Amino acid sequence: MIDPHFITTAFELQGYRIVAHCGVVRGIVVRSRSAIGNLAAGVQTFFGGNISVYTELCEQTRQEAFDLLRQHAAEAGANAIIGMRYDANEIGPGVTEVLAYGTAVVVELVAASAPPKVSG
Repeated sequence: MIDPHFITTAFELQGYRIVAHCGVVRGIVVRSRSAIGNLAAGVQTFFGGNISVYTELCEQTRQEAFDLLRQHAAEAGANAIIGMRYDANEIGPGVTEVLAYGTAVVVELVAASAPPKVSG
């Protein structure tokens, strides 16, 4: 899978040159909330503040979509992903799609240039 250090929301990786584009890649996860999770979230909502049950569910779902994105990019022959984004859509009551997407690329390290020679 692609090293997370080689995934960026920018359209370049500083110190690296893009040598090939492998196309758009994505990781999609569709998740529903359980009745028990909704009950626990309802109790947390009653008291206010962070609804940790939903926060944890969202974090797990994003991580799964991110891991699928990394896997698809590696399968496409990439070693990096640029322009990475997340999106989420409600498909139905209690059912949400989380999408991680970006452009799979092959990058190589840019060689450090030698300091200019000083003639004396």
